Amino acid sequence: MPDSRIPKAWADTLPGQFDPYAPEEVLETHNLPVDDALQIRRGDFAVDGAQERPSLARWMLEGLRVAFLQSPRTGSVAPTPLQAVAIVLLVNLLFLGLERLTVPGPAVFTLRNWLISWWQTPFLLGFAWWAIASAPARRTTRREKQADTLANGPHLPAPLSGGLAAWLVLSTVLVVPAGLVSLALMGVVAQQPERWSGGVWFWAFWAIYGLMLLWELLAGVVLMFRFTRSWLRSLLYAAAFGAVVAGIMWYVPDRPWTPDYSQAEADTPAPARLRLSQPVFEAQQALFQQQTDALLPERAGVADVYALVFAPYAAENVFRNESAMVREVLEQRFDAKGRLLQLLNHPETADTHLWATPGNLQRAVSALAQRMDKESDLLVVYMTSHGAQDHALAAANWPLEVASVTPEMLRAALNASGIRHRVITISACFSGGWIDTLESPSTLIMTAADATHTSYGCGLRSELTFFGRALFNEELRKTYSFTEAFQKAVPLIAQREIDAGKSDGFSNPQISEGVDITPVLQALQKRLETPGTAANPAAAD
Repeated sequence: MPDSRIPKAWADTLPGQFDPYAPEEVLETHNLPVDDALQIRRGDFAVDGAQERPSLARWMLEGLRVAFLQSPRTGSVAPTPLQAVAIVLLVNLLFLGLERLTVPGPAVFTLRNWLISWWQTPFLLGFAWWAIASAPARRTTRREKQADTLANGPHLPAPLSGGLAAWLVLSTVLVVPAGLVSLALMGVVAQQPERWSGGVWFWAFWAIYGLMLLWELLAGVVLMFRFTRSWLRSLLYAAAFGAVVAGIMWYVPDRPWTPDYSQAEADTPAPARLRLSQPVFEAQQALFQQQTDALLPERAGVADVYALVFAPYAAENVFRNESAMVREVLEQRFDAKGRLLQLLNHPETADTHLWATPGNLQRAVSALAQRMDKESDLLVVYMTSHGAQDHALAAANWPLEVASVTPEMLRAALNASGIRHRVITISACFSGGWIDTLESPSTLIMTAADATHTSYGCGLRSELTFFGRALFNEELRKTYSFTEAFQKAVPLIAQREIDAGKSDGFSNPQISEGVDITPVLQALQKRLETPGTAANPAAAD
């Protein structure tokens, strides 16, 4: 193919001396033959007065030129339908393969999710059709020539006229460089989350990601200008592109690659299924009476600790483990043995533990109140489950239907019981939303997260939640002060969330301590720290 580039000796002066629509001016200025002038007008793919159709590789190369704000040398040539389809598929398959790196470990591909992720393509394609098809064919003005010079550099080609197919191919390829950088960065973050979860690396990620979006936007606007010769249409394209980005940020569809949990599920034995029968229901009724009758009465002159441990989600063993651990700590460290009720949903404990249902919660609080000195004793409530953004605790014990538990339910039960001094701990996502409902001068509340963040450690393989492990299993085994244990547990939780790659922000555990509960807790701490007393057998060990 002959080289038809404009001679370097006069190329730099060309934009100011002739209109790309008027090759006769080239003749007058440089005494070129008509065929040479027409070849300049038609672009680099001119052969014997006609344009040669670029190959697939050449279309890819021209698209990369567009990515770096260079003018594509395609003139009025349009790709074949096969070329257009091939390039769109090649680029998307390239991105699909790289996106696999953003999911560490085994992953599953879902074709439906991949196809749904193309929703923005018809939107931008329709806009481009309007912009290109409605662009008037006319001679350029001197002001437009100057704008062309800024957009294209000194080697100003004629406006592109390959139609929507040419725009589709070029705009598909132009996103490749910025897309490669973005996906590579996301892959590094997925493989090394602890490095990018906070501080300067966190902001570096978003800065680089933002620059890649701006790069794609700038290249797309310049390409649209080359087709339409209209800055207005080009800026409208920028607005359409921004709408697509905003839509992706607002609604992120399911990703084509997702973690493969099948192996984890295969390695984790499924809990036994709860089998409902009349003996099971009758045993539950008898169990409630047996356990409430066995509660020890309060002791005169001693601020006793009574406790209620509530775990309503049967589908994961972590909540069963955590409720058992909390019960052990309260009985051994806080002298609550014989004064504790553990409500638990689990298929294997229907004959040993009361079901954790809203009705049983109310009945249990009432039964504890009947044994307590409601003015001087202390009630400790520990609740552990999944939490929702509406602050309800998830409850499940299939096939038994169990309603979720809300802060209002617990507040109503406590207020009806008349129990004054309360320590309430909620281990769940978004559990900070319980504080406003439950706080009072005589209440200490501790939550695993604030009202807008998730907590961590409630997966299939988790033994304990991060919050329960740090607060009860570690710090409250060292001190009798709830507030001191909480203060020491928070940095432990923060570090473990960083190590685990928690990507939606620090859970931010919360504490609220009423003025009237403080002296009660200080007196309890002092009593428990005094070993060998008759009132404190737990401290003797």
